[in-house]
Amino acid sequence: MTNSRLGFDIIMAKTSHRKVAIYARVSTKGQTLENQLSELNRVCRRNDWEVIRTFTDFGVSGAKGREVRKGLDELLKTVVRCEVDQICVWSVDRLGRSLPDLLGVLSTLREKECDLYLHKQGLDTSTASGKMLFQMLGVFAEFEREIIRERIISGQQRARAQGRRIGRRSVLNEHVLARAHQLKAKGQSVREIAKALKLSIGTACKALTTPPS
Repeated sequence: MTNSRLGFDIIMAKTSHRKVAIYARVSTKGQTLENQLSELNRVCRRNDWEVIRTFTDFGVSGAKGREVRKGLDELLKTVVRCEVDQICVWSVDRLGRSLPDLLGVLSTLREKECDLYLHKQGLDTSTASGKMLFQMLGVFAEFEREIIRERIISGQQRARAQGRRIGRRSVLNEHVLARAHQLKAKGQSVREIAKALKLSIGTACKALTTPPS
């Protein structure tokens, strides 16, 4: 066997026998998941991909986040635990219709080196062309995060210029500081002081190390 043939066989072994999770979603209860699932399972059989888990969301909009889409949430937890090599989805809009949510999903896949197969778009990131496109999506995700970051910084600078307060107002006013020190003088513990003043342990500690005016 030649070296080139051996290299080809190694590549095929890496891309063929893969542990796969399937994800399907429909927006309304009048639709069915069956078409998506049957076609994706057929693709997996054809490529000799082993289907480990199947996740679904039924009657849930793609604009909803992970907290509502339980199937997507469990899918991504499986990816984070590195239990699968690839996820298979009928179309990119099954993953999400909100750009920030979609970029979040793609970022998770990239971080865990989990490949993505999108049937309708003909995208398979285990191939060279698919991997290149996936990398480009990562660039767009980074670009989106940078835009959000710049907007936040600009908003903070604008608020400061207008004399507005940035961040949450501190709960440690003069009354709270005075009461914290009074309770400490009576021999109460930090936990007891935090409970009495409805503060976190950390905030109570800060109050006790801040002398009242």
